[in-house]
Amino acid sequence: MKLHDDERLDYLLADESMKIIQSTTAFSFSLDAVLLAHFAYVPIKRGNILDLCTGNGVIPLLLSRRTRATITGVEIQDRIFGMAKRSVEMNHLDEQISIIHGDLKEMQPILGQSSFDVVTCNPPYFPTPSKSEHNHNEYLTIARHEVCCTLEDVVKACKLHVRPGGKVSMVHRPGRLADIISLFRKYKLEPKRLQFVYPKKGREANMLLIEGTRDGKADMKILPPLYIYEEDGTYTEEAEEIIYG
Repeated sequence: MKLHDDERLDYLLADESMKIIQSTTAFSFSLDAVLLAHFAYVPIKRGNILDLCTGNGVIPLLLSRRTRATITGVEIQDRIFGMAKRSVEMNHLDEQISIIHGDLKEMQPILGQSSFDVVTCNPPYFPTPSKSEHNHNEYLTIARHEVCCTLEDVVKACKLHVRPGGKVSMVHRPGRLADIISLFRKYKLEPKRLQFVYPKKGREANMLLIEGTRDGKADMKILPPLYIYEEDGTYTEEAEEIIYG
């Protein structure tokens, strides 16, 4: 597999059975993607899954270990799309995973409407109003800031592509919870499961995982908190199981 510029190959799983192309300057996945891939509901044997803002394809790759369903990833940045596509090919998952280069706001002609059983998304977190607040690295700016899509664009796309009764799972920052629930309900995605992620006990939550059901009835479950680190800086048993499998 040919690597470009500062790209490198990393093991995605503890058993070293899967590799992923990463880049220091363009894109490297982080813990939020791993947590979302673990949190999201997936059908085991069949179905269609869509991952928006797929980055280098980390979530489709991880989900492929849990399901035989067809998985489609959408990524707007050309170079990062290329990384994802090559990672899928390198792991011989071409028949299960497809990566599309495009804007999630313009996917209806390609993906259709109400076509997926599950939609996952690790979207840009920051509604940055000023360019002075953007990262100097354009790749990171687009990945982290609402430059190419807003939170509402993301929720609208999730609703457009998930089937009635289908599930949408997202990872985000706790500070956006009110916005997320408001937008979910605006687009008929009823929040069903919510979990807060904490660096360690005694700290504020720094991530949230949320799942909604299209056209579902109101009944949200708050899951037990997920702590990542023990006091000595090692992973908690639960986090270690999620990260290393």
